[in-house]
Amino acid sequence: MSSQTPLAADNVPVQPPKNRRGFLLRALGAVVVLGAIGWGLWYFLEGRWYEETDDAYVSGNVVQITPQVPGSVITIGADDGDLVHAGDVLVKLDPADADVALAQAKANLASTVRKVRGLYSNVSGAQADVAARKVAVEKAQADYDRRRDLAKSGAISAEELSHVQEALTSAQNALLAAQQSFQTNKVLVDDTVVTSHPDVQAAAAKLRAAFLDDVRTSIVAPVDGYIAKRSVQLGQRVAPGTPLMAVVPLHEVWVDANFKETQLNSMRIGQPVEIHADVYGGKVTYQGKVESLGVGTGSAFSLLPAQNATGNWIKIVQRVPVRVFFTDPKQLEEHPLRIGLSTKVEVNLRDQSGPLLAKQAPSQPAFNTDVYKQQLAKADGLIAEIIHANMAGEAQSKQ
Repeated sequence: MSSQTPLAADNVPVQPPKNRRGFLLRALGAVVVLGAIGWGLWYFLEGRWYEETDDAYVSGNVVQITPQVPGSVITIGADDGDLVHAGDVLVKLDPADADVALAQAKANLASTVRKVRGLYSNVSGAQADVAARKVAVEKAQADYDRRRDLAKSGAISAEELSHVQEALTSAQNALLAAQQSFQTNKVLVDDTVVTSHPDVQAAAAKLRAAFLDDVRTSIVAPVDGYIAKRSVQLGQRVAPGTPLMAVVPLHEVWVDANFKETQLNSMRIGQPVEIHADVYGGKVTYQGKVESLGVGTGSAFSLLPAQNATGNWIKIVQRVPVRVFFTDPKQLEEHPLRIGLSTKVEVNLRDQSGPLLAKQAPSQPAFNTDVYKQQLAKADGLIAEIIHANMAGEAQSKQ
């Protein structure tokens, strides 16, 4: 048998089939090269200006509601999930003891005002007594001078002159005692009026404290928000500081995004951020900005920080919390978020003019409430009313 290439009928050699495998490999290599070039162009033109992480969660204030005075719960005004506004009564305690203490404080203030008015009256009386004693001394002095001249001429006896001298000395001593009494009474009210007298101020402070204790039997919401973690029950005896429930203001939430330390090189405060929440998927895009970069890694502030000075140390890329605030409140109203939800955060790094750390202290409080100022204003109004009522007699006497 011959091993030569067989010939066709016309003695032309048969061509072998083309190698398609080599062509496919070359095509695949070309695609990979083009893909690498495309990715490189995308990274240098666009991709390197963004950092993202899905290790990000919604955070916010969880305002604990705790009593300031002890008492037994008689009313619960809201339950989990309910919307409440600042000033709404959430829990009411039995006010019986506080009412009694308030009544005693009112009576004490009224009595103190009247006693202080008496001090001013004592000063006026002592001053009048001093004036009367001065007249008596002047009269006794004139009588003594006249009798002394008569005694020189022998018109009266020495015994009579001695009696007159004793009367003058007695009048002078009485004047001295009256002046001392006047000074003693004057010191008690010197440079004051009834409302600014220390005794009245002390009684007013006791009334203010009793009034606040009475008002605080109604525990109010300090902010607008939604009720969470209600644990209080009717009839429960609570002490100051006992957690009863929480109010969560969902309109003031933010995102804590944990970026790798290698992602923070170009990150600055104020850079724009796009946020996607897992609850809405990619349908909703929130706009935000970098509010602050964490001052330490999560492990550094953990309860048991890692001890890296050991022989079996392994380097682990650390993560730093970055706080992101929402810039459009309407987005939160249309698509509300809840504490703890997972999000994906993408930071635009193009604008690097912002600082790495805050450069100035806050000029205003980050959060505040004024619901408790009203309580003190009402207490001051009650004090002024009681003082005025117990000063009415003095006003009438001056007319």
